[in-house]
Amino acid sequence: MKNEENPLEPFKRAMTATMRAIAEDDELDVTFGKGNPFLRGSSAHMPLPNIGCTEAELDAVRGVGDEFALRRRYHDDAVHRTHAPNGGPAQELFQWVEDARIASIGTLRMEGVAQNLDASLEALCRQAAFDTVTAETEAPLSVAVGLLVRQRLTGRALPPSAENVVRFWRDYVQERAGEHLDQLRDCMGDQATFARRCRSIMADLGLAAEFDDPPADDSDQDAESMEDGQDPESELSPEDVVLEEDSLGEEDADGDATVVEMDADMDLSELAAQSEDDEAPNTTPDDSGRIRVDFNYQPFSTEFDEVVRAEELCDSEELSRLRGLLDQQLVSLQHATSKLANRLQRRLLAKQTRAWEFDLDEGILDTSRLSQVVVDPMNPLAYKQEKETKFRDTVVTMLIDSSGSMRGRSITIAAVCADILGRTLERCSVRVEILGFTTRAWRGGQSREEWINAGKPASPGRLNDLRHIVYKGADDPWRRTRRNLGLMMREELLKENIDGEALIWAHNRLVMRQEQRRVLMVISDGLPVDNSTLLVNPNNYLEQHLKYAIDQIENHSEVELIAIGIGHDVTHHYERAVTITDAEQLGGAMTEQLAELFDVQN
Repeated sequence: MKNEENPLEPFKRAMTATMRAIAEDDELDVTFGKGNPFLRGSSAHMPLPNIGCTEAELDAVRGVGDEFALRRRYHDDAVHRTHAPNGGPAQELFQWVEDARIASIGTLRMEGVAQNLDASLEALCRQAAFDTVTAETEAPLSVAVGLLVRQRLTGRALPPSAENVVRFWRDYVQERAGEHLDQLRDCMGDQATFARRCRSIMADLGLAAEFDDPPADDSDQDAESMEDGQDPESELSPEDVVLEEDSLGEEDADGDATVVEMDADMDLSELAAQSEDDEAPNTTPDDSGRIRVDFNYQPFSTEFDEVVRAEELCDSEELSRLRGLLDQQLVSLQHATSKLANRLQRRLLAKQTRAWEFDLDEGILDTSRLSQVVVDPMNPLAYKQEKETKFRDTVVTMLIDSSGSMRGRSITIAAVCADILGRTLERCSVRVEILGFTTRAWRGGQSREEWINAGKPASPGRLNDLRHIVYKGADDPWRRTRRNLGLMMREELLKENIDGEALIWAHNRLVMRQEQRRVLMVISDGLPVDNSTLLVNPNNYLEQHLKYAIDQIENHSEVELIAIGIGHDVTHHYERAVTITDAEQLGGAMTEQLAELFDVQN
């Protein structure tokens, strides 16, 4: 009997042919199956629709394929990297605007592609819960700008979930960047020119950021302007920062504290170099090893910050349901768990080698001295005794980014990593603490309201309320707290991320432990983002504080710092780091990389 063809085979063939035609690449390798869709070079992995799915669901899958094909044809990764910001909300906005450019080219050329892309965008926005946004504070500015650019370029109405984000920011963006938005349409086919105009939009919105390879004459021009007594030409104007007298250690002739003019992008080393005082501000850890807050960083208010246990944020029934969702993701990784556990156990316990004391008058007979015993049975020094080599007990803190950018695949991978590593390390007699960090609100909470009520003073510092979560304490048994990890699957929990303060919080908890070896592992998808803070402070305010925290731990603390980047390379910030793009990687080469991170160093 002839086997009947799978009903999805015609769809797969048609999809592959369409993608190759749009991409103008007959060698484009298209695969279908489970897992998240991705495009890497000339290989594309596509999801399969369910048999009997709706037409809208089918169009959404087609839209993903059309987007990949358009990206393959019209996007140059090298040009993108050259013009992209180094990080922060500007990087996120830049990516959304480039995605809008690519989608708009296809939309304007083919009506069928336009419908598919609209369906895919609607599905993406629903997955990110943008359809539930009810206030400006919940709508990400970077996403709104990207969607608004797409609407401007295509002239098409946005799908409902996308429009629900844009409506909060349309007037704001039009007022500040409307002129530069209008200039994008005439350069859609020129990626480099389009990218340069995108920079102007970021500057209009106060999101100008650091870029690689700045023009060589910028610094010379600025220097000449300073010599002539003029303001340097830059997107960010300098700020006057008054340091306390005891920070500078000297006063001017009038007895006033010295005023240091500092650019918004100036880091700690530059500030120290500019100061004429030999005594730099004290930023090293205190006697207990805890890190002090950076003298160049401040929260506007800490009154509304909270440290809360996971079980306090969700009722028991819901927590069990969420844990069930996580367990479904772990079914296919049982082999990876066992493999990782065995390798880590060998690594961590490798130093527990046997050692012997010889020439004893009691213990176990030393067979190497057997001939002497035969000759002289009364020889008192023919015995040996095994002794234990002291092994450094270890505690590991896992600090997990629980922000909105981690929604979907990223937070699932982070939760899977935490579950596998947590159980594995406890099996190796290593105490494990699992922490998370986010904020209590989108784009500012009660801290921002206090700032507004105070008259919006300049340079307020951090303007959101922190939420630091304890999923599992180091002394809590795994069986009692494993359910808490399911809380990561709750999307409404995921808001903004302020990494620097979270890193210091986790570190300071860790240094109070009694274990000899202390490891802090950060699991994150990139740089800190909080729109409420970055709109009224220097654009790299949070990133600079993160760099400060990393430097303090890596160079001034006994805590060992490790980072796992979820879908993003974090090696440019952390000295020891690996990147994971799929949870399945834990069962392959990533197993060895993670094991090497835990090598015991003497």
